[in-house]
Amino acid sequence: MKVIDVRTIPPAKRHPLIFQTFDDLSAGEGFELVNDHDPKPLYYQFLHERSGLFTWEYLEQGPETWRVAIHRTEAH
Repeated sequence: MKVIDVRTIPPAKRHPLIFQTFDDLSAGEGFELVNDHDPKPLYYQFLHERSGLFTWEYLEQGPETWRVAIHRTEAH
């Protein structure tokens, strides 16, 4: 699974990169997001903008590193 580590990416560029990566996925594909804080705001953005199209599974929940598996459940 592809890993996107956003800890070294400027904050303003993180969400666009994550959503572009997600939008490029086919149904059933996914990636692992690595972050330095709980990406809960991103989860709510996914709920609003990609509702019903994704799964979100925490693999690690801090305190220094958060890892989340994000998968596309349906095609575009």
